[in-house]
Amino acid sequence: MIIFLTVLHILVCLFLIFIVLIQSGKGAEMGAAFGGSSQTLFGSRGAATFLSKMTNVAAVLFMITSLSLTMLSTKPSTVIKDMSVPTSPSQTIPQQAPQQIPQEPISNKSKESK
Repeated sequence: MIIFLTVLHILVCLFLIFIVLIQSGKGAEMGAAFGGSSQTLFGSRGAATFLSKMTNVAAVLFMITSLSLTMLSTKPSTVIKDMSVPTSPSQTIPQQAPQQIPQEPISNKSKESK
């Protein structure tokens, strides 16, 4: 599922880049307003063109695939593994008394050498 969404996301990205690059810029009309006549400088934009509608669709698809990939790729993880915690005293591990290290008798080497 993630691989399919990743491929779809890349295709939508490339399509969005292509659609944006083939459109004419908005600044070209404003520059022409001072030297010529342009009705869109202070007036209405007019009807949306096919390319602007396709840009909106591609942008929405880009957002949906981005959010989907984000939600699918996050995995809740924890450092603590699932461990069964004893709830009653019968389930507890009995503690053993610490083992005593046997002590060897201290030999007096000075007596042995005489």
